Amino acid sequence: MTDEDADGTDADEAAEDADGNLEAVLSRVRERIDPDEAERERLEAVAETLLERAESAAQEVCPAADVMRVGSTARDTWISGDRDVDVFVRFPPDLDRETLERYGLEVGHATLPGGHEEYAEHPYVKGEFEGFAVDVVPCFRLETATDIHSAVDRTPFHTAYVRDRLDADLAADVRLTKAFTKGIGVYGSDLRTRGFSGYLTELLVAEYGGFLALLEAAAEWRPPIRLDPEGHGQATFDDALVVIDPTDPERNVAAVCSAESVARFQHYARAFLDEPRVGFFDSVEADPLTPGELREHLERRGTTPVAIRFFAPDLVDDQLYPQLRKSLAGVTRGLEDRDFDVFRATLAADETAVLFVELAVAERPVIERHEGPPVHVRGHAEGFYEAYADDPDVYGPFLDGDRYVAERDREFTTARAFLESDRLFDVSLGAHVQTALEEDYELLVGEEIVALLEEFGEELARYFEPRP
Repeated sequence: MTDEDADGTDADEAAEDADGNLEAVLSRVRERIDPDEAERERLEAVAETLLERAESAAQEVCPAADVMRVGSTARDTWISGDRDVDVFVRFPPDLDRETLERYGLEVGHATLPGGHEEYAEHPYVKGEFEGFAVDVVPCFRLETATDIHSAVDRTPFHTAYVRDRLDADLAADVRLTKAFTKGIGVYGSDLRTRGFSGYLTELLVAEYGGFLALLEAAAEWRPPIRLDPEGHGQATFDDALVVIDPTDPERNVAAVCSAESVARFQHYARAFLDEPRVGFFDSVEADPLTPGELREHLERRGTTPVAIRFFAPDLVDDQLYPQLRKSLAGVTRGLEDRDFDVFRATLAADETAVLFVELAVAERPVIERHEGPPVHVRGHAEGFYEAYADDPDVYGPFLDGDRYVAERDREFTTARAFLESDRLFDVSLGAHVQTALEEDYELLVGEEIVALLEEFGEELARYFEPRP
């Protein structure tokens, strides 16, 4: 056994010893996630150097500009091992957008000579400095967050608000909350995860007064949950969790958080309070299914999986995943409309992307029932009758109760036939997904989905061995 193995074994044993004892579990987790003094000093030294560079460069291009450190490292809510420093360069609000972008990139490159440009709502510079990931982002210096020109303009207000409301104990509880949401898979406001952002966790901890108080409240949540820290009491939102932004009354901080993420947080809040374990704070990847295990699941379930596989469009996740979800919804609706009963569905993306649908019914009779209007609705009823009366391939029209009914040939008797046809493109698809499918796609049905295991073994394991 290597020293590394021994250290891992000792850590696992210590975690197991703590399990069941709430204070011991929290203490053990804090040891892992709270930055020590040396780590804090290192971060502060790097941040100070970057701020000095950015301020010097900003003053050269715009004497009225200033710089500000934002994000979790500025709010003392960062977890040990995080290596992110976010520097915002604030320009006067009367500066035009084009000039702000040009000045912002000049300052970014002067601060990070080896950095590269990326684009959110406007371009910024991203790079590495002494082992830290650094973003240098331009924004407008505004009086209130309601005056924002772009989403990044809110960030300085968020930093100031949180700094004023989190003392050292609450900041430590934010770190616990972040580690917990990471462990259960709901941390991140990206459109792939649709979970809890760092700012949202900070507001929740501040609102409820700590990590445990938040879990106890969440265990009793009855969506929709509405929190309004500053009592704005104005805008309404149709979301499972609503946390009115204290700096902007027209914004729900939790807007991206899906109902499933809220439910998952609630489930694991109850589970942790019932039986505290260090493992709740550890992200656990599913073991990929083997071909034999996958075939056993298919045989046991007796359903028919179908998978549409294609090269993933070259998009960032926040653009790709909404398009994949829209496309999956369109495909499932198309299957349901043709009486191929959808049991469950999911999606996955890496080098290729997959729209995966499990069907309770994958084959239908040659004929289908087509109901017309009631006979007493004369105009529509006569039109329906005349449409089918002289068609030799139709059974009927005949009466079933007070309605005309015709039994006609079904367009597709199998899900495969539908998904291999051009009618697939009649369903609602994301624009880039449709383009990718028009270029080429592979259809896998039944045991053919074994071909997905090499790329998506973990995703299939999570699908066929689901947990909350």
